[in-house]
Amino acid sequence: MIIKWQVSLAGPLPQQTAEKLLHLAYLLLNPWIISGFAAAFLAALSWMAAMTKFPLSYAYPFMSFAFVLVLFLSAVFFKEPITLPKMLGMAAIVFGIVVGSR
Repeated sequence: MIIKWQVSLAGPLPQQTAEKLLHLAYLLLNPWIISGFAAAFLAALSWMAAMTKFPLSYAYPFMSFAFVLVLFLSAVFFKEPITLPKMLGMAAIVFGIVVGSR
C-alpha cells in the first residue's frame, strides 16, 4: 500500500530510458518506499518464524488474507471500487481459508 501510494504521487513512468532509470532511482531512494521494502522483509522473517511452528498446509492459506486486506485498504485509501464480483471473490477466498485450514 505504501509503495502504491508513493508511486502514484511520483507520477507516470517517463518514456525515455534514461528518464525511466532516474525516476526509478528516485523512487528507490524515497524513505517511504524503503519502509515498504523493510515491511516486506519483516513479513518474510515472520513467515519463516511461522514455518517453524505450523505445517505449511495450515499456514499457507492464511497468506490469502492479504487479498482481502488489500481490497478494503485500496477502497479506503485509493478510492478503488468494491464491486459485487470482487466481494464474491473475497468471500470465496475466506471460505477457502476456513476449509483449507482445517
